[in-house]
Amino acid sequence: MTQHRLPISQTLKSALLLGASLLAAPALQADTGTQTEALYQQHCASCHGTDRLGGMGPALLPENLSRLRQTEAEKAILDGRPATQMPAFGDTLSQESVAALANFIYQPPEVTPVWGEQEILNSHLLPHPKGSLPNEPVFEADMMNLFLVVEIGDHHVTLLDGDTMEPIHRFESRYALHGGPKYSPDGRYVYFGSRDGWITKYDLYNLKVVAEVRAGINMRNIAVSADGNYVMAANYLPHTLVLFDATNLGLMDVIPVENGTGDSSRVSAVYAAPPRGSFIAALKDIPEAWEISVTDAKANVRRMQTDTWLDDFFFDPGYDHLIGAARDGKHGHVINLDTGNTVANLPLPGMPHLGSGITWEYRGKRVMATPHFRTGAVSVIDMDNWEVIKTLETEGPGFFMRSHENSPYAWVDVFFGPNKDKVHIIDKQSLEIVKTLQPAPGKVAAHVEFDRHGEKLLLSVWDKDGAVIVYDADTLEEEKRIPMNKPSGKYNVWNKINYEEGTSH
Repeated sequence: MTQHRLPISQTLKSALLLGASLLAAPALQADTGTQTEALYQQHCASCHGTDRLGGMGPALLPENLSRLRQTEAEKAILDGRPATQMPAFGDTLSQESVAALANFIYQPPEVTPVWGEQEILNSHLLPHPKGSLPNEPVFEADMMNLFLVVEIGDHHVTLLDGDTMEPIHRFESRYALHGGPKYSPDGRYVYFGSRDGWITKYDLYNLKVVAEVRAGINMRNIAVSADGNYVMAANYLPHTLVLFDATNLGLMDVIPVENGTGDSSRVSAVYAAPPRGSFIAALKDIPEAWEISVTDAKANVRRMQTDTWLDDFFFDPGYDHLIGAARDGKHGHVINLDTGNTVANLPLPGMPHLGSGITWEYRGKRVMATPHFRTGAVSVIDMDNWEVIKTLETEGPGFFMRSHENSPYAWVDVFFGPNKDKVHIIDKQSLEIVKTLQPAPGKVAAHVEFDRHGEKLLLSVWDKDGAVIVYDADTLEEEKRIPMNKPSGKYNVWNKINYEEGTSH
């Protein structure tokens, strides 16, 4: 039940009100569902909303708590959460009441919550509208070689200088950022999307939030158009795509996600397709892929029927083809984006993580490679004839894969399973694993990101007492460790805005 950024006056006021209510309240115990809901309204609603949709703190609904085990939620209620405004209730509530509250927030509400046009408009915040801040950076650095490091341990983001590998600034984020931040084409602004639907526009020149809006109750990710004019959000709840003006995150359009017969769908993800000037959406519950273009401030949807449900997308460099992972976890489907037709079927047992796939030049042809969620393998695929060239055995199922145009190596983790503390390094021309690292035995090692030049790279140790490790990209030797609180993704400005071939899009 984490709370979030508030002006000092609001924070103090909320803390005083909360403290007064706790002093006045006995150590209540929940015996019935009604009593549990009363406990929620007394102790939680002021921050998380009377309807559990969130407020100063995140939404407390099953869809929004998928990253948090129920036992961890109980511990958070009992002990609070360090580095947040979430207080401890261990002296106020009995263990039984805490367990009842935790169980309550993991149950779906009786009435499906609504988040439509009016709710979105009412959520719009403009602490620093575009144009109200100076146009020069408040620090000195190569603005194209900055990294943003998302620290999920305490919901913060660290801005890192990619030349010196020294932190510049650290700031609080919304709860559970998801899908990776997206940069404006000039690299000045970054857009974050949170699991509970908030989009935050942050000015990297002035190190300030300039606009925020809540696009949905449970959001998968966001995408920024190639021209930087639009931001689109993909929602699980409600079943919508939402279009915003990137300038100040003003609402432009809400698109219900339904097929021709009225069946609705969650949106797995939305992607920008720069050469096409459009967005591509992956749908969770209906066998279609959508291409969305914007004309006269309205979204226009082009539907492509697919042979099956596709959960995860990858694109060739020209965005001529879409590669989607089939729900059965055994196949990849290749769709021609001009015709909408399926042109190839790839045998990819083990549920490929196509969203983490990368491409490179191999013997005069373009190949793509992807790790797999369910089996210890990396598949290398010829993108001319859509055949699997080679399947590399790894020490476990993987999540992230990265490289750089200037590097001879591709890096892949083995995120799932007993060897999650290892990372493989693959020679991109021999297609062999040439080195395996174990940076912090017993701790998850994952997610590599290169600097803009491909000379250095960062690797995360996913632990509350974790670190970002800096490696030399050629010698593969460790250079330094920067302590971080469970750092997950690292995102280089140049690589992301230029769609560098070794970076996921």
